[in-house]
Amino acid sequence: MIRIGEYNVLDVRKEVDFGFYLGTEEDTILLPGKWAPDGLALGGKLRVFVYTDSEDRPIATTQGPLATIGEFALMDIVDITPHGAFADWGLEKDLFIPFGLQKHPLETGQKYVVYVSLHERTERVVGATDLSPHFDEDISELQVGQEVGLMVFNLNEVGAQVVVAGRYRGIVYHDDTMTRLKRGQRLTGWIETIRGDARVDVTLRRRGREANDEARELVLRALAEAGGSLPLHDKSPPEEIRATLELSKKVFKKAVGGLYKERLIEIGDGRIALTKAGRSLQAARDAAKGAPT
Repeated sequence: MIRIGEYNVLDVRKEVDFGFYLGTEEDTILLPGKWAPDGLALGGKLRVFVYTDSEDRPIATTQGPLATIGEFALMDIVDITPHGAFADWGLEKDLFIPFGLQKHPLETGQKYVVYVSLHERTERVVGATDLSPHFDEDISELQVGQEVGLMVFNLNEVGAQVVVAGRYRGIVYHDDTMTRLKRGQRLTGWIETIRGDARVDVTLRRRGREANDEARELVLRALAEAGGSLPLHDKSPPEEIRATLELSKKVFKKAVGGLYKERLIEIGDGRIALTKAGRSLQAARDAAKGAPT
């Protein structure tokens, strides 16, 4: 069965002046000649994306959309009509977003995260910017500390609302971000809290020993690159620490505390600086990086 709104691997069954028919004896679909790859021959197989043309007839293409059924993607709004909006989703025919599936009125020239679905009655592929109905409410498969892919779909006063693992709804709080996030931005994060409302809190930084080790290495490297000292200390404003090291103040203080205990840095006079041991360690690492393999 040919699936609309998805990729299909189909048999090449018939060649005509305007293209090829793909599928089975019972179910075929047209691949227009302009999308046929060179050397396509009868009896072969071809991976195509199937959607509907301007007359709602199924049609195949070798173009790749930004998203298929059940996926989210950032898209440009290219037109507004009396019936809805149209978004560029990477195909010759733009994706229709009915007014009833829009969270807020859309504007041409703006980018929005769009969910792609199949309209049950018309079997037409449509988009939605009202994303709430499309998140998976069953978050039982998620675990605290799990690494997940993220995509920002909205920004508010609390933080960045994100699509988690392509299925769930989550949030990254502003306090956890070192730079301003953008709508549609894709990131890697870690599950921090699983909430009772089928949502999750996500952090962009590892937790535990691995995260602390990473922060300590970052501080040592920054000190070496700055000539051995930095005008930072436990009283430095969080914004200054973020601007210099892209670390939160809490993570910075923990990393500095560990380095101080190991006598790799010294603290004083409103600064942190490499000790002789710290300089030797960094010099040895630099030499190792430059050694031939």
